[in-house]
Amino acid sequence: MSVSQSLQSLRDRLRASDRMPVVFLGHGNPMNAIEDSVYARSWSDLGRTLPRPQAILVVSAHWMTRGTTLVDVSAMPRIIHDFYGFPQQLFDQDYTAMGNPALARDVVALLSSHHAQEDETWGLDHGAWTVLKHLYPDADVPVFQLSIDMSRDFDWHLDIGKTLSELRDRGVLILGSGNIVHNLGALSRSKTPPEFALEFDTRFADRLTDRDFAALADRKGMGSLLHQAHPSVDHYLPALTIAGASDERDRLAFMTNGFDLGSVSMRSFVFHT
Repeated sequence: MSVSQSLQSLRDRLRASDRMPVVFLGHGNPMNAIEDSVYARSWSDLGRTLPRPQAILVVSAHWMTRGTTLVDVSAMPRIIHDFYGFPQQLFDQDYTAMGNPALARDVVALLSSHHAQEDETWGLDHGAWTVLKHLYPDADVPVFQLSIDMSRDFDWHLDIGKTLSELRDRGVLILGSGNIVHNLGALSRSKTPPEFALEFDTRFADRLTDRDFAALADRKGMGSLLHQAHPSVDHYLPALTIAGASDERDRLAFMTNGFDLGSVSMRSFVFHT
């Protein structure tokens, strides 16, 4: 299927809608799925205010691929407990949303320029279901995931967002899940985040507000600060995809900010018309 054919298939399959927001959530600790935290409450509040989507596409930090972009086309995505050392209550959690195989295959075609392929083995990792449990607790909206290709540079992920933005006018909520700062090696119970974490988080927020996405994608320009904030960039890339899916008509709203255990930024944001 060509890109033009996939676009037509999307338009035939999904009814036109007012332009959907695009959302990035700093998901942080998996315990937010079951604890009454300020972050969990903000996600619940957001779910009550967002327009009702026809489907949800999640770009999570926890599905990493190399050389390809995978799209989950399973009919009933399995829940993945991709963590260890947490209470049994967290492992007992489930989220039984349906997938949308036909729409997911249209997205594969839409992203043909980004080497997209179908996948039926992944499901919903904790970057997805821990926040979806609060956004849509009844699991009554079809959902599927998109992987992040770790072999590509930052511009690639901005461009994927731009390509996916077509979905916004067809009732699809594009949801990114990661963290603006994510350095697990620097975790601390200190209430004061390290200087590098504050600097990177503030710089990101300022550049995002200015729509200076080139700066957000400039590895060289960020220098050693990027590596301090992200020893691995998996939690950063979903934020770039969400930025890329926005446009000049959008207004930017920051939801939560602050830090969990010092070096994990919980900043979340929404672009909406």
